[in-house]
Amino acid sequence: MTKLLKIAMAAGLVLGIATTTASADPVKGQKLFIKKFKSACGFNGAKFAAKHSQDEWETIMNNGKFKEELIKICPNVKEEDVKDSWIQHIYDFSYEYANDSGNVPSC
Repeated sequence: MTKLLKIAMAAGLVLGIATTTASADPVKGQKLFIKKFKSACGFNGAKFAAKHSQDEWETIMNNGKFKEELIKICPNVKEEDVKDSWIQHIYDFSYEYANDSGNVPSC
């Protein structure tokens, strides 16, 4: 009985850690924006995220046009500068700090 409980707890811990690392993160998106796009865009992440409301960001992401919108907002950013693995993080950052969210990032 105790072995089964230990195995179940270990499995729960592993699943908890795996899902945490696999999910996107607004903080990581903010760091990516500052490091990779702030100078190319000419403004900070707060101004970038405030370009749209949460609903608008969600629609853009659901339509698969987030990368295109990033390039449209920041014309100095080229398509090859944006890795696909960054999109979800930057989207989460943009959604979290959209113009109707009431949140203000520290960048």
